[in-house]
Amino acid sequence: MSIFKNLFSNKKNTESSQPASTPAPPPPAPLPEFIEGMSLDIFTEDGVELLTGQVSEHSEASLTLERLPGWLSFDTCPAGSTVFVRGYNRRMQSFNLKATVVESSRIVMKVADMVVEYTPNLRKNFRLPINGTASIFREDDERFSRPEQCLLVDLSIGGACIESEYVHAEEEVVLLRFKLDDYPTMTFKGQIIRGAEHKDNRYRYGVLFAQLTREELTNLTRTLYNIQTGNRQIWDRNKIGTWG
Repeated sequence: MSIFKNLFSNKKNTESSQPASTPAPPPPAPLPEFIEGMSLDIFTEDGVELLTGQVSEHSEASLTLERLPGWLSFDTCPAGSTVFVRGYNRRMQSFNLKATVVESSRIVMKVADMVVEYTPNLRKNFRLPINGTASIFREDDERFSRPEQCLLVDLSIGGACIESEYVHAEEEVVLLRFKLDDYPTMTFKGQIIRGAEHKDNRYRYGVLFAQLTREELTNLTRTLYNIQTGNRQIWDRNKIGTWG
């Protein structure tokens, strides 16, 4: 009996001495789909917004951004710096990529080594940089007879950022009216929820839109997505968009 006991004991010791197999690391999350002309934001490691540009070239290995129409020079950073690339996919869901700067000039930003990085506090609503003209009106100016010219800095389905030479009070209700590319003129009622002095004696305001109807929300979302991706197709309201 002792012989068999020793044999089984040795077998057990041999099995227990073998190192446990290490599970393979999960595969990296796939990169989002990039489309030439779509706008993306670049942030530094400290969370400071460096620039907003449009995709000019892309591959699985690298991504190149150029200036948006009407925008001036990029801020630059040293090659080898870590930055974060933020944008929105076809379903208007935000994504955040960690990347390394390959080239940074006043007109081009190229990054590589992109990996998906989870950030819990990304902006909820898609924000499209516009940098175009707009007008604001008093709430009771139903005929739009007294326009105040302003700059539409950016736009989302929840509100907008505008820049004006005039002072406005927080909680003030205004009508914001603008035209994007070849799309019909849009008018939204909103409330100024914050304001700050910007530069050159101008002020920037955050405007929160009044709750949009389902049709307004659908049309605005489609318009923002089409402009972001450079798609100028005229959408039929009865058709489901490619993001759905």
